[in-house]
Amino acid sequence: MSDAQSSSDTGGYWLLRSGVVLSSVEVMDGFFKRSVGLLGRKSYDGAILFPHTRAVHTLGMKMGIDVAFLDRNLNVISITTMYPWRIGLPRSRARYVLEAETGTFERWHLAVGDILELRESRSSSTR
Repeated sequence: MSDAQSSSDTGGYWLLRSGVVLSSVEVMDGFFKRSVGLLGRKSYDGAILFPHTRAVHTLGMKMGIDVAFLDRNLNVISITTMYPWRIGLPRSRARYVLEAETGTFERWHLAVGDILELRESRSSSTR
């Protein structure tokens, strides 16, 4: 997990639950990446992880998103769907926010209480 926090590349991670890969994940750890996120995109394959985050918004977004709030150990503590032009309430225990296109979490069967894991992909470890 600390590798994800210090990563400055544009992805290079897998998101896992119980050792099973759910998706590729892009870690938004820089100011510019955090500011832009999914803004301006009409669709997105994969997921985006925002470290040090307790709340998100969809102002200026063209699509709805699934949002999972995670604690410091990547345990899912809350899940919601947000539609464009909304401001989400902060979750005090959250330390990360995971975002994906609407319907993704349902396909993954993601639930509160799930424990997620980040694993660096081989291609990013050779950079």
